[in-house]
Amino acid sequence: GHLKRIRDEVDPYLEMSAMHLEEFEAGGKALLFERVKGSIFPAVSNLFGDIDRARFIFRDTWTDIQKLIGLKIDPTQALKNPLRYASLLPMAISALPKRSGSLNDFEVCKISDLPQIQHWPMDGGAFVTLPAVYTEDIDKPGVMHSNLGMYRIQLSGNDYITDHEIGLHYQLHRGIGVHQTKTNARGVPLKVSIFVGGPPSLIVSAVMPLPEGLSELPFAGALNRRRFRYFYDKEGFCISSDSDFTITGEVFPNENKDEGPFGDHLGYYSLKHPFPLMRVHNVYCRKGAIWPFTVVGRPPQEDTAFGALIHELTGSAVRQELPGVKEVHAVDAAGVHPLLLALGSERYTPFLDSNNRPAELLTQANRILGTGQLSLAKWLFIAADSENIGLSTKDEAGFFKFILERFDPERDLHFYTQTSIDTLDYSGDGLNTGSKLVWAACGTARRSLGNSVPPLTHLPEGFKNMHVAFTGALVLEGPEFTTYEAAKQELQQLCAHIPTQWIHSFPLITLCDNAQFTAAALHTWLWVTFTRSNPSHDVYGVADFINNKHWGCKGPVIIDARIKPFHAPAVVMPESILEKAKERLGRKL
Repeated sequence: GHLKRIRDEVDPYLEMSAMHLEEFEAGGKALLFERVKGSIFPAVSNLFGDIDRARFIFRDTWTDIQKLIGLKIDPTQALKNPLRYASLLPMAISALPKRSGSLNDFEVCKISDLPQIQHWPMDGGAFVTLPAVYTEDIDKPGVMHSNLGMYRIQLSGNDYITDHEIGLHYQLHRGIGVHQTKTNARGVPLKVSIFVGGPPSLIVSAVMPLPEGLSELPFAGALNRRRFRYFYDKEGFCISSDSDFTITGEVFPNENKDEGPFGDHLGYYSLKHPFPLMRVHNVYCRKGAIWPFTVVGRPPQEDTAFGALIHELTGSAVRQELPGVKEVHAVDAAGVHPLLLALGSERYTPFLDSNNRPAELLTQANRILGTGQLSLAKWLFIAADSENIGLSTKDEAGFFKFILERFDPERDLHFYTQTSIDTLDYSGDGLNTGSKLVWAACGTARRSLGNSVPPLTHLPEGFKNMHVAFTGALVLEGPEFTTYEAAKQELQQLCAHIPTQWIHSFPLITLCDNAQFTAAALHTWLWVTFTRSNPSHDVYGVADFINNKHWGCKGPVIIDARIKPFHAPAVVMPESILEKAKERLGRKL
């Protein structure tokens, strides 16, 4: 009851992705494309299209996996509640990888035989979007010290030699990078196996931020309640016995080619950049193999369900990994990496002053921004619910209201400059480089926020259309952005016209290109405000000052979220393709 079959031939150029987008938006089913133009293989998408389907897929192991993760975090739980964990013995056995299988179960095909799915009009070619990329540590060979990660793979286009070369894209702080660094140092290639299809547990384990010491392959076996089965081919590449496809190849030191563009999960294209080139050795496929894929773009998309799935399974790990931190929420509407909301705690009560100055929150913020993929965030809003009002980071509107009621703009904004951000984020001052801002708040409310546009008789030329985005936050349309030098002058003029007293009702203003669009919904405000801004360059304030290198302001904070000339373009599907997708899905309903 979760699958819809598409029996007519479908074009992998835009049409399949458009049908996926329409089905996902409608809250629909997984789509099985039985006939893909130009390929001998069927394809499936939207497998994890909503959290209920994810729970259904793993219905036999969901509760036990949560227990297993809890046990790993605090082993003493097993001593305190031995009966509670009795059911985990079969799962523990399933966690042990098993060497089993042979090439007799597979056929050999070519890269060009695979579904050549191009998702967005400006994409550089066809991509694999649900790969589980396997590498081993050259110093500790074998599956128990391997890394399994999800890094997009470009199959065609650009300067890749058809069937012989593909592109491997991975970002900062990825496990594969450690393995490649070691092989580079020895001047030898890194062996790579790309698993596509097979047990859904393999896909989930490739994206799961597991607690330290819990590796991906045991987790995949436990989640599937079947041991990860593998063998090695004659060239020494690991082959997953249960995956539908395994692509093997080598990455040689300092051998790169341009990869991209690719419409990505921030809602923009990641542009063409040099990334590791993988020389293809073999493409193995099981009999009856099905090619899985997903489509990423402006959130929410199918990877939103991935995020919800991961949170449900590993949410309890936060308190162990980040002491004092109760919740961390990577905001999907803002592209996940750019914006984090965190609920921390202020436990150093003898040292707290009467002005509700954040103290422990700042140490917790440093811990968050120094942890794995969380370190790629640009914006971190962190609060302590000392009044126990039930604050939750998942209630994004309520969380921002809490922050805006309590923060002191003269004291509570803390910048990190010239540091790393998400590879896919083009708001910074270079690839992987930008800035961060910690925005902290705790204690009792210091202001009552406004809900209606305040009276203002005059704005500088080019500024217009002021709207309320939500309680305490305004949106204002500005002139087209040209240069940062011009922007500084424009913002100085704007700040001179904004009354300092507005801090009491509207402490935050977003400057944008289309105020009506930005203020129409919270998720749109989140997307525009935090994907189109670089804190060190784009944060201004009314009556601002610098005191011993600390920046602050006495009036409202202004975030310049106008589109800059160097930003990557937003992903947009042609309307004609979307209309055709609707028609084709309508014939299948």
